[in-house]
Amino acid sequence: MTSLKLLTPLSKTFSTVRFTSSILCQKEPPVIVDQLQHKHKGIIQFRLNRPQTKNAISKDTLLALRTAVADVRFNPDARVLIIRSGVPGTFCTGADLKERKTMTPAEVPKFVNGLRAFMTELSSLPIPVIAAIDGYALGGGLELALACDIRVATKTAKLGLTETKLAIIPGAGGTQRLARIVGLAKAKELIYTARLIDGVEAEQIGLVNFSVTDKSSVPYAVQLAEQINRNGPIGVKMAKAALDLGSQTDLASGLLIEEQCYAQVLPTKDRVEALAAFAEKREPVFKGE
Repeated sequence: MTSLKLLTPLSKTFSTVRFTSSILCQKEPPVIVDQLQHKHKGIIQFRLNRPQTKNAISKDTLLALRTAVADVRFNPDARVLIIRSGVPGTFCTGADLKERKTMTPAEVPKFVNGLRAFMTELSSLPIPVIAAIDGYALGGGLELALACDIRVATKTAKLGLTETKLAIIPGAGGTQRLARIVGLAKAKELIYTARLIDGVEAEQIGLVNFSVTDKSSVPYAVQLAEQINRNGPIGVKMAKAALDLGSQTDLASGLLIEEQCYAQVLPTKDRVEALAAFAEKREPVFKGE
């Protein structure tokens, strides 16, 4: 696996439309949602925005994330989602342990169950989701990245499921998703030891798709999103469905799932447009129809 190279220059600023949930009363919400415009149209960004806690996931953050994911699920213009940090030096440091200390014994499992449900909601989005990991991705922060389809990290990023240091285990899907991504033996090693690894090792074991040398992985995540965004959106969605569902079953069942997903793209206008564009030697204009 090779490091991702930035093939084309990307602007450091993007034309965006910002959305914030009306249920959040604080001046700066814990999650800022940007719908990129112009040549980036179709790309959505979630920016984690709790600098005082290094993006630790509080009740408010979880509520904001679940609301944002629900909005994206029914946004007809959304084609790719990027989850990144708006706080330099950190992606997400997991659950907010200071808030956790104030919870009653009955509140803790309710919060963890909500966090686990959110990770499933995120991973089941019909569009591709990319995690741009800068700095620390610890505990629930790494579980958040594991729930994404593609992960890009800086070489200096620090990743780990560190829950056993707190005498608990990953509870938001980490034990299952990590094992499926890096293999059972490596997942056991990392979870039992609570060891941190950098972006270079994470790429070597397949935990991240690419590790990059720059200070931020965001431009590379945007480049990947652009490459996806140029393709037929229905085709991309059906590819994700075939891969996610097929990977959970045997080969024969997986091939049947692929056949059923392929059948969904045959009657689309986008498929006809792709053939016409090929014949006319021009770029296709896909409308998701």
